[in-house]
Amino acid sequence: MPEHEIDHVVVVIPARDEEATIAVAVDAVRTAAVNLPAPATVDVVVVADACSDRTVELASEAGAHVIVCDEGNVGAARALGCAWALDRAHDVGALWLALTDADSIVPADWLARHVEEARAGADVLLGTVELEAAEARRHPRWLLGYRRRRTGADHGHVHGANLGVRATAYLAVGGFLDLPLHEDVDLVTRLLADGATPAWVDDVAVTTSARHLSRVTGGVASDLAAGADVDTAPGRIDVA
Repeated sequence: MPEHEIDHVVVVIPARDEEATIAVAVDAVRTAAVNLPAPATVDVVVVADACSDRTVELASEAGAHVIVCDEGNVGAARALGCAWALDRAHDVGALWLALTDADSIVPADWLARHVEEARAGADVLLGTVELEAAEARRHPRWLLGYRRRRTGADHGHVHGANLGVRATAYLAVGGFLDLPLHEDVDLVTRLLADGATPAWVDDVAVTTSARHLSRVTGGVASDLAAGADVDTAPGRIDVA
């Protein structure tokens, strides 16, 4: 198999009481899987973390594999999903880990773009997010700052809702840490420090929730609730 070939993708979705959105999120991933170039295949795993609603049932009905845990920690939940993928991989060198969130909707070409970038040599894909049009109009300051920073080869944004990583690169830096916030930024910082090749992608944006009540304090929901300009938000890294 060529050095950069990818023949299997596992999409990891952490979820905590996401019964209102999980089925739509999984359905969007499964639609994206249809557009994946052969011979790559896809599994979807939802990590239901400390859920007290119907997230597990609805994720399973939507066609996802479901891991139930009680970590109450998004970094730990993402790590569990990635460990599930790694344990079942027939060839870790041909495995790509794609990450999104349970309140997000990936575009139909999302997985195809991940595999395209991986086969071109990327070790980590860093994508952007967007709000639904009606919600974007409610948050002009955030939107203006985000659009100002999201374009270009090195847009600098790191989003767990639109992130992918080669399994071998993931293992090389020890994977996700048990962090309650910015576990995605932490992982990418370590990947880049280790010499991983990034693909900064700004044309396959994931539509994410505009809710103000977040499962964690300090994420996009907190920024929106505070009316924050994205330039002052913590979900960016210095790529200069």
